[in-house]
Formats: sequence, structure tokens, C-alpha cells
Amino acid sequence: MALYRDQGVVLRTIKLGETDRIVSFLTQGHGKVRAVAKGVRKPGSRFGARLEPTSHVALQCYQGRELDVVTQVETLDAFRSLREDYDRLTHAVPMLEAVDQVAQEREPDPALYRMLVGALRTLAETPSPVVAPAFFWKLLSLAGFHPLLDVCARCGADGPFPAFDLEEGGVLCGPCGRLGGFRVAPDTLTLLERVLGGGLRGALAEPPGPAVRELERLGVRAIEHHLERRLRSAALL
Repeated sequence: MALYRDQGVVLRTIKLGETDRIVSFLTQGHGKVRAVAKGVRKPGSRFGARLEPTSHVALQCYQGRELDVVTQVETLDAFRSLREDYDRLTHAVPMLEAVDQVAQEREPDPALYRMLVGALRTLAETPSPVVAPAFFWKLLSLAGFHPLLDVCARCGADGPFPAFDLEEGGVLCGPCGRLGGFRVAPDTLTLLERVLGGGLRGALAEPPGPAVRELERLGVRAIEHHLERRLRSAALL
């Protein structure tokens, strides 16, 4: 078996037997990796506490046919505040679940890796309710599903745009909005434009309110639409 080193974020863990766990990582150089961490559930395990969801680690693994084997782990960012604060945790876990569904095993995606690490750091330092929905929309954009926000996605007309349609991939003008899609507030679309148009830093300072809550709901709907499955952890939001 080949030995390799990489950096990664723990996406989720599953119990295996009495003392082991299967750990899913999003790594910088190997894409999504599933590996067995042996003995991590034993009292006094060398690195069990380092392999919790949200943890950013340097790891060494042996590559196996289906599951790799973790042999060394060093903490880069513990992100304990994300696991110890319920509000931060409820925003972090849906991001991990979305990445777990989007990332492909053994297919490196450095941009996705950097985006996830950056989002977790931002959430740890600035517990803004905009972090998770902004991450969802940037994840969709990275995957090729950038929403059309400046003209009607159905007929190409100019605004105003009172509706949004996930099938059409963007905003709808008044006449088209009466034929489909769902209503969306102008403030929400303005916030979405800031998130995707280079104004993310300012958007993160947006206080909780109707626009932020609707952006969050819209982001979850968009992710679920393109994944064609529900985000179970979205109920936490």
C-alpha cells in the first residue's frame, strides 16, 4: 500500500466495530478520502480527539483499495469553538454535509478545499449568520451553477425581479414570475449579489434579519435542488 501525506478537513465520522472509526476527509491533494482510524475510540487514543468533524488536520495514510488507513494526525486548526458553540455548530455541519455530497472521492479539488477551510475559519472568528448561505451559493457557483441575477432567467427582460426559479437558474421578471418560481424579496437578491459579486466581507457584517433568513432558506433550497436530495442537517438552521 502507498503511503501519503496531505491536509484535510474532517467531514464526518462513522463508528466501526468497538474501537475504530471511518473518517471522511476533504483533502487538499487527494479529494474526498475515507479512511479507517484504528483504536480512536479507546480511552487514551493518540489522536481520537483530533478527528472530530470540522477539525483541520495534517494526516498520513496508507492507501487501500476501498478505505485508507490513518497512521498519523496533527492538528492545524482545532476549531473547537465551532463544536462548543451550538449556533456556530448548526451553521458548520450543513456546510460539511454539502461538501461531503459534492466532493468526489480521489478527485482533487483545491478550490473547494480552500473555500471550506476559509469558511470554517470565518465562522470560528466571526459567527455571522451569512457564512453558511454564502458558502452554499459559492459552492454552487464553483460547481457551475452560478445564478442569473441581472436579467430574467426565462425571457431575458430587465428588472424588477420579484421571483426566483431554481429550474431556470435565476431571477424572474413580473410576468414570468406569475408563471412559476417563488417570491423573493429585493433585499434578499441585493444581499445575494453582494455575496457573489465581490462584496462578501461587507455582507458578513449584515445583522440578522428577514433578508439573511431568506438568503439562508434560498441557499438550502438551491443546494438541495442541485444535489437532488435533502440536507438532513439543514433542519438545524
